[in-house]
Formats: sequence, structure tokens, C-alpha cells
Amino acid sequence: MSKFEVVEHNPLSKRWKKGDVKVGLVYPNEYKSGIANIGLQQIYAEVNSLDNYVCERFYWDVFGCKRSVETGTRIEDFDVLLFSIQFEEDYFRVVKLLKNNIKSVKIAGGPCVMENPLPLTPYFDYFYIGEIDNDVERLLNVVLSNNEENVILKSNTILELSESEEVVKVRKAKLDTHLKEELIGEGVYGKCFLLEVGRGCFRSCSFCVVRQIYKPCRWRDLKLLLDVAENCQKICKKIALISPSVTDYPKAKDLIWELVNMGFEVSPSSMRIDTIDDELAELLFMSGQKSITVAPEAGSEKLRKILRKGIGDDDIFNALDLIHNKINNVKLYFMIGIPKENMDDLKCIVNLVENVKKMGFKVSVSINPLVPKPHTPLQFAPFSGESDNVKKVIKNLKKKSKYLELELKKRCIKVNIENPENFAIQTILSRGDKLVGEKMVEGKKNLIKSFSYLLDELNFERKYWEFIDHGYNFKKLRKEYISLFK
Repeated sequence: MSKFEVVEHNPLSKRWKKGDVKVGLVYPNEYKSGIANIGLQQIYAEVNSLDNYVCERFYWDVFGCKRSVETGTRIEDFDVLLFSIQFEEDYFRVVKLLKNNIKSVKIAGGPCVMENPLPLTPYFDYFYIGEIDNDVERLLNVVLSNNEENVILKSNTILELSESEEVVKVRKAKLDTHLKEELIGEGVYGKCFLLEVGRGCFRSCSFCVVRQIYKPCRWRDLKLLLDVAENCQKICKKIALISPSVTDYPKAKDLIWELVNMGFEVSPSSMRIDTIDDELAELLFMSGQKSITVAPEAGSEKLRKILRKGIGDDDIFNALDLIHNKINNVKLYFMIGIPKENMDDLKCIVNLVENVKKMGFKVSVSINPLVPKPHTPLQFAPFSGESDNVKKVIKNLKKKSKYLELELKKRCIKVNIENPENFAIQTILSRGDKLVGEKMVEGKKNLIKSFSYLLDELNFERKYWEFIDHGYNFKKLRKEYISLFK
């Protein structure tokens, strides 16, 4: 993608003037996901609201992340680079970008940093541990003074903390305000305004890091959300509602109803299938929703109990029955490599998908191996669900993937299954330390070879990422893991 292919409404861009501190906001992934990230929108707006600062953006598929979207200025010409790290696979792009010895002050933040920043310590000067809303000015003042303060930590300090008994309490933002102006571009939700209804999740899924790193669950005031939406009516005709589960918002129906009455097409980023009733099904239809995503995660009740998903087949089919003849497209998400998984569990995936198709829906399926994430009960679980020789583990996952792919394609169902090796690498990166980070320069294959022990079941000793205090009890997490298999 070139600069001239980025077409967007941008009320926040700012012209440089002499003496400005130049801040590069770097998203080492695709533009379409970056422009749909409310956190990046917040940072961009905050920096450009400050006197003597100017912020420009970098995306991996725009000028190869080497020149800014706004003016095409080289990345090495910026004084400060703020990186938002959303996915472990992006680490390799970071390494590729920063191996040229860029002299700018380099700061990393985002969910991966809130999980475990240690593999990134060789490449960054500072880390921000938490939610940065309304704290950007303090961050810039601290790092430009070469200091540390609260959740703004230097790489060496991160390494010291990981080896000590001390903890850093993650910063949690208050959701009493919302951006009134945003960049509007063609993102993963289409061309739309992003309305973040809440943050965190009160559910208990044992595999999901959101419940931990964004706790407690917080919701924005309905009137605030509607006031923001009213302000952007003339700019955009579509609103994407952002939250781990939009329909868990206590006033979700009121919000969608009011937005539809304002003339907006409404697209929830995600929602729980067990929250759909007759009224919500009708609202989704009225809002212009053309597809729905369902995440059973596993085909069998047995594995869903281990995952603590909290839904059964009846919940899935009852909800789909309500939207039948209103929404035609259904996308289903599943995981493999769950502890205690066997062939019968895979057959349950095939049967479930086949039964959804028989209801008359156009069905697509995405299947990925489970990544046992830090700060979740399943952080102790072995990758693939069993501790074994790494080659055998990956071979077994590929065998499972092939079986599911063939069986679903026989039924004319579109299916996407990622390479298990990529998820083994994600597991190593999420559980890794500085040594893993230093090894990244040698490529992905060497990581599996050198750190295969990180794919095994972990012991219950204190983990080095537990210096990050997300507000949960470490011992309780261990007990929860044990209880999953009773």
C-alpha cells in the first residue's frame, strides 16, 4: 500500500512547526486493523492536542513502516517512537524495523506488553504498563527527561523486577470521557466511527487474557456514548461498537436502538451468543448487521467446561434460530490443542458446523491452536494440550487440522486453519524472557528449536511475568487451573 491509497477523514493531523517534538506512532501490522484500534486513536489525538508536539503514524503495509502516512517522513527522523504491540507475531516486524539502530527514544505499550514485555526488552528503551488514556503527556515528559515513574519503566528496570518479589500495579483508565473526533478510514469494520462501550470482561473463560489484564470490567455511560455519536452524524453513517462483548453492556439494546434511530448502521465488534434474544435479534437486523460471529471455541461440552466458556449447544442453536431469516452469514471460531482433547471432540466440531449449515446459513470456520497465555489459568497448560516431543506435538496438531479441513470441505464449508508452528511460536514469545527476544533475530524456526521447553506444562513456581500486578491472586490462578480437570 502506498500513501496515496490511504483515503481517510483526518481532523486530527497537525502541521509541523520549528521546535516541535516529533512523535511517531508505530503499528507493526496492517493499516486496516490499526485504523480500527481505539487505543491508537486515543494516543494520536492526545499527542496532537499538545503544544510543541506533533504525531504521525506508521503502518507495516504503508511505505513498509519506514515513512509516515501523513507526510512521508522517515521513521528515523522522529524524536520519539511509540509502538503499540497487539500480537506476538508482530515482534518479528519490530526486530526487522529496529535492527537499523534507530536513535529515537523507543517506547512499547499495548496488550502484549501488559502480558509479558521481557522478550521485547532488547529492542526498547521504555515500556508503558497499562492503559494509557489521558496519560500520554506525562509519558512524554518522563521519557524525554530520561526518568522513570510508576508504570513508565526502562528496560533494565523491567528485567530487575522480573527477578524480584516486587510488583508493578497496572494503570487502569477511567472511562468517563470518549473521543469526539477520530480518524475515519477503511478498517476491519469498514469505514466507521469507533464507539468503545466498555473495557474488560466479567466472564470466566480460562483461556482468555482479557478477563485478567483489563479487569475490572468497566462500562461507559449511555448518555456519553449517545452524545459522541450525535456529534459524528455528519461525518460517518456507520458505528462500530467496541468491547470484548458488546452485548454484555447493561444498556446494549438501548444503545443500539438509539443509534439506529439516528440513522446509523451499527456493527458490534463481538458479542456473546447467549445474550441474543428476540429483541436483540430484531435490533441487529434493523442495524444492518449482515453476519454474526459465534465462538463456541470447542465442539464438545467436555472441552467447553475446561475452557469455562459458559455456553452449550442449546445456547448456540437457540440464538441462531432467532436470527434465522434476518442474518444469513455465520462465522464460527474453534480452537484445537485443548487439554484432554481427543478424536471425538474433533468430530463434535464437524457435527456442530454441519448442523449450523443445515439451518440454512452460509457458514465459514476459523480454527487455531490454543495459545496458553500468561495471566490466565491455562498459562500452565502445555501447548497442544500435552507435554511431548515438540516435533510430535506439532505433527499431531497438523494431523488434527488436516482431518478438520478435509471433513469440513467435504461438506462445502469454507474453512481457514493456521499453521500450528505459528502458534507454537506465539506460545514461546508470550512465555519467553530476554533470551527469547535476543534469539528472534535468527528467525522463527530457531525459536522452536531453542525454547521447546516453553511449550511444556509449566510448574507452579512464580513466573517472571507475575511482577505485573493485574489485580488477581497468583495462588488462586493456580488453584483454578487444577480445578479445570477435576
